[in-house]
Amino acid sequence: MAAKVFESIGKFGLALAVAGGVVNSALYNVDDGHRAVIFDQFRGVQDVVVGEGTHFLIPWVQKPIIFDCCLQPRNVPVITSSKDLQNVNITLWILFQPVASQLPRIYTSIGEDYDERVLPSITTEILKSVVARFDAGELITQRELISRQVSDDLTERAATFGLILDVSLTHLTFGKEFTEAVEAKQVSQQEEERARFVVEKAEQQKKAAIISAEGDSKAAELIANSLAMGGDGLIELWKLKAAEDISYQLSRSGNITYLPVGQSVLLQLPQ
Repeated sequence: MAAKVFESIGKFGLALAVAGGVVNSALYNVDDGHRAVIFDQFRGVQDVVVGEGTHFLIPWVQKPIIFDCCLQPRNVPVITSSKDLQNVNITLWILFQPVASQLPRIYTSIGEDYDERVLPSITTEILKSVVARFDAGELITQRELISRQVSDDLTERAATFGLILDVSLTHLTFGKEFTEAVEAKQVSQQEEERARFVVEKAEQQKKAAIISAEGDSKAAELIANSLAMGGDGLIELWKLKAAEDISYQLSRSGNITYLPVGQSVLLQLPQ
């Protein structure tokens, strides 16, 4: 009797374990920021996209494929050539996410590793196309325009694969030969500017000397004319200036305590 009881209990426990396993395999979770696509063994990938939460499926017949739909970062380096055939190293910083409603198509046409398959190829394609329109100098001076053009073209191209992108150009350098040539040209330009400044400075000093000499000559001519015409006013002006200078020097001397009022400080200057 006891054996039959234990046998019944064992069968019941086994049934519970099997039922628990079935129930557990029929449940799956979709975390925050994720979406699920259901693969059915008989009907293939379903068009329905499952949102966040706990859901049921048919055990051993259906399988959930979970996709991360949050923005994810990725650096994509590309080596290409400019319009004047200069090697250009460019790195793009890309934030990407799949369009949730297009996940069934993404899974069937590309796969779960869609970012590895799509982003490097379309990034290389777009960068080569855009950079080839500009020469090396334009790539330096029009970087903002080029970055915007790459972003627009790449965003449009990615949309055909069901992807949303936010693109920025973070790195742009040239080959060693071109970089050295640019540096040499900059040094040459700086030396030319320095030589031009030295020449202009010398010319300005020459002009200043000529103007000063012409002024001295004109002043001597005016003085000579004034003396020839008997102009005593100019002599009196010189005497006053001389007296002012003498008074200033005497006032700074430690041996002079005062200047006599009413006496001439011109020291008998000739009339």
